[in-house]
Amino acid sequence: MTGYRLSPGDRADSLARLGSEQLDVLVIGGGVVGAGAALDAATRGLTVGLVEMRDWASGTSSRSSRLAHGGLRYLEQLEFGLVREALSERGLLLERLAPHLVRPVPFLLPLTHRGWERPYLGAGVALYDALSRISRKGTALRGHRHLSRTSVQRLAPALDPELVVGAIGFHDAQIDDVRHTLALVRTAASRGAVTASRVEVTGLLRDGDEGGTDQRVVGVSAVDRESGRPVTVHARAVLAATGVWSDQVDSWLGRASPAPVVPSIGVHLVVARSAIDLRTAVIARTPSSVLFLLPWGEHWLVGTTDTPWDGERTEPRASADDVAYLLDQANRWLTRPLTGSDIVGVYAGLRPLVAAEVSGAEATETTKISREHLVSWPVPGLVTVAGGKYTTYRVMAADAVDAVADQLDEPVPPSRTELVPLAGALGYAEMWSTRDRLTADSGLDMAAVEHLLGRHGVLIREVLELVKARPELGQRIHPDAPYLAAEIVHAASHEDARHLDDVLVRRTRLALETRDGAHSVALATARLIAPLLGWDEATVAAEVAAFVGAGYGRVPAGS
Repeated sequence: MTGYRLSPGDRADSLARLGSEQLDVLVIGGGVVGAGAALDAATRGLTVGLVEMRDWASGTSSRSSRLAHGGLRYLEQLEFGLVREALSERGLLLERLAPHLVRPVPFLLPLTHRGWERPYLGAGVALYDALSRISRKGTALRGHRHLSRTSVQRLAPALDPELVVGAIGFHDAQIDDVRHTLALVRTAASRGAVTASRVEVTGLLRDGDEGGTDQRVVGVSAVDRESGRPVTVHARAVLAATGVWSDQVDSWLGRASPAPVVPSIGVHLVVARSAIDLRTAVIARTPSSVLFLLPWGEHWLVGTTDTPWDGERTEPRASADDVAYLLDQANRWLTRPLTGSDIVGVYAGLRPLVAAEVSGAEATETTKISREHLVSWPVPGLVTVAGGKYTTYRVMAADAVDAVADQLDEPVPPSRTELVPLAGALGYAEMWSTRDRLTADSGLDMAAVEHLLGRHGVLIREVLELVKARPELGQRIHPDAPYLAAEIVHAASHEDARHLDDVLVRRTRLALETRDGAHSVALATARLIAPLLGWDEATVAAEVAAFVGAGYGRVPAGS
């Protein structure tokens, strides 16, 4: 392992180590909580393995609303502790852990009634601000303010002036969810964690009397999905952070789950930036969830739904009804209605909500299920963590590793991830302030340098080294998106991208942010990474066919 790099050779070394070393803890699940737990355990001095059955962040952690927020709407549900905890974590992310991937965003909460609505909602936002200040002194964002109808029209011309009588302005934060999760994996690896994607766990290794309660979990049986070869991993404890796949752990144990997970689907539309004339994000309530109009690079994100899901979990898809619902909710507020032609792409993700305390009819009403998390230890040597929300991943990870520590014989130090900047974070502010020098030295324009800084932080140097060696890599890979060809190569050489969809769906968002779903550049992209991954022309053709056939970002028929 060299620095934060995750190269094809590093993966081969990791597989060899997983099959030969005795670990203190093996973490199953390469989403934000699993990656966070691997980092937490590694920084406590434990020997750690981390495996993911597909690509890093390929599940829920790449399909969020991309917000690092306290959850304003949870105040109405009286979940003050959850909101305060999330706001504290938001402050840490902004200030120390990932300032290159998390940034403040102004919001408007529109008002439609004179009289009661302003003091009622204003009190909620004021409490939100107060909890932020209490949570982490010095890291609270700019306080809220009350806006008149005239001020709203100036900041948000797209909002219907006949409907909106004023607004409350406040600040929250956005996060690049995939790149943040990947930064966790790379940081964990740099601290000694043995990491391998595309490794699917197929069962638990047990020790003790067969069928007895003292059958301790001592590792897992798995398979390398790239080669088909079996992998046996021995560990003193296993931590399962498997999200909506939590029932798989239950099947390995052969018993019902003590903390059932209820998947809820959240759908988002990616809309052309020119379609909505706003200078701020907007949040408003809907009958079943919350409407977000969120700026995202050269696009808007319009979301989200919150409905129970019992379908395909690997690649959940939005329906035409989901798209129609989101368009209808957005158009309630907009003077220029959105249509299907404004939609560039669509994505859907599943929230792994714990329903342990919900019963009866309410069990399927996912908007009523708490975003609190639950850590359990169903048998000796096995810890599971489920539920929670993206922003509080670090707390979830720390709680889970605390439970692992209780399974070990010797004392384990407390969590210290509050003090550990993620890959690309350390020195980011200074590098941003001198980005004109990077621009002059690299030969790229300022927009390209700022784009790279906002995705890689100080690890921009890795990308710029590729451009220096091959200047043609300084060009955009797609004319309608800011991603450079160097980022494609970097994804395979430094970021453990193994397949074409890893690059076009997650390392970049080209599949979701271009009208052709990146189909026009799929072949060129595959040929850029082929030498690094040992692909021949037949493999290149197969990767392109698989990517195009998957239909990532496709707008559902009938929308």
